Amino acid sequence: MPPTVRPSGVERTFGRDEIIVSKTDPQGRITYANDVFCRMAAMSEAEILGQPHNVIRHPDMPRGVFGLLWETIQRGEDIFAYVVNLAADGSHYWVLAHVTPTVDASGRITGYHSNRRNPDRSSVAEIQGLYALLLAEEGRHGGAVAAAAAGRQYLSDLLEEKGRTYDELLWSVTREAV
Repeated sequence: MPPTVRPSGVERTFGRDEIIVSKTDPQGRITYANDVFCRMAAMSEAEILGQPHNVIRHPDMPRGVFGLLWETIQRGEDIFAYVVNLAADGSHYWVLAHVTPTVDASGRITGYHSNRRNPDRSSVAEIQGLYALLLAEEGRHGGAVAAAAAGRQYLSDLLEEKGRTYDELLWSVTREAV
């Protein structure tokens, strides 16, 4: 995706029975993308393969949430997360992502696998409130690394204040079984 793609504000959706699937290498470069991924990203398979998965990162997606996601999967654990993605045409789409490490026979992480479903609209509305708080905190810090650390810390503090884990928070806003 060219770096000049700007969000258009237009949202695209996919079918309730469709699943977006991708696989990456350990560094997050895309090694597989199904047809639903390609369609939603508004990119061909040839354009997607080999790209870092953040090629579809929307600027309204908090860096702190991605920090939590990467920390979790690099520990060999799976994670669910609400994610807003940016397509090559500037449109966006929300997903409920399930990201799982892929391991070899010795337990070494060889990549990551992600299945994404179409989330319930009321769940998205609720998570957008949290993401707005995280983005505001991240915006108070210069540079991507500092912003990501601030967003991650803000999320940790918020969870501690509420006496919840990230998973408990996520599932409290999720309206439909995955």
